[in-house]
Amino acid sequence: MWDAVLSPEFFYSILRLTTPILFATLAATIAAKSGIINMALEGIMLFSALFGVIFSSIFGSSWMGLLITVLLGGIIGFILAFFVLKLKTDEIIAAIAINLVAAGGTVLLMLAFSGDRGNSASITSFQTPRVPIPFIENIPFLGDVLSNHNILTYLSLISVIVLHIVLYKTPLGLKIRAVGENKDAAESVGISSQRIQFIALILSCALAAIGGFFLSGGYMTKFTTNMTAGRGYIALAASAMGGNTPIGGFIVSLLFGTAQALANAMQLASFPSEIAQMLPYLVTIVGLGVYSYRLMKKREKLSGK
Repeated sequence: MWDAVLSPEFFYSILRLTTPILFATLAATIAAKSGIINMALEGIMLFSALFGVIFSSIFGSSWMGLLITVLLGGIIGFILAFFVLKLKTDEIIAAIAINLVAAGGTVLLMLAFSGDRGNSASITSFQTPRVPIPFIENIPFLGDVLSNHNILTYLSLISVIVLHIVLYKTPLGLKIRAVGENKDAAESVGISSQRIQFIALILSCALAAIGGFFLSGGYMTKFTTNMTAGRGYIALAASAMGGNTPIGGFIVSLLFGTAQALANAMQLASFPSEIAQMLPYLVTIVGLGVYSYRLMKKREKLSGK
């Protein structure tokens, strides 16, 4: 197993496995900055994974599948925002409803389009391309790790930088952070908190949709039942542990991607599959425990002052 862990293929797989979690983590981050917990990430990613297969098959293009999937993700974000902000529905209950609908709805839609409840192998879908990086691809080891990834993997890394700039260097980002920190204070200077939170939720769900599309249109070329496997919930933990910042979320997402890659290596080394499969979730639980403990100590220190 250690030979596999020290190989360039292992580090390559870390970046690949981190990609969907990173998109969802960035989605959780922008929502959290506006003062909303977007727990619907799991359902949005699940819907998007299926929509990616269906629409790339209909249009014969992975790019069209991705574009429509992102638009539909934004629409789901608008609907979620409407219920939470306009109708004053509890954001957690609204998110749970989306997740439950996605769990059963994707199976129903897949059965309607493919005639199968397990996977969409009968649907001819398309995959976004892999991109070799000039010069780097010729460097031993480093080229095998960094080059020839799916284009969405590179997009996820670029998104970290873009979201950091948007949140901390633009007027929109200032408004999002102001609303999230103190809605009443933001309202007092003329910022429409509802409008800003609408925008943040739509952007959040669009980012999550890209992560969902990657699972069926970048990582694989088919949809399988429950293929998100809790990545949306892991992303919520990654965002919180990263301080709800893009760069912090990226670092923690890499940790979870490493745990998933290690779990895959353990299965190849004939470890019991049950133990290997629980590793990413065990890392999530331990990480949240450490994060909560540090947060508690910080609060005690501040209250002591």
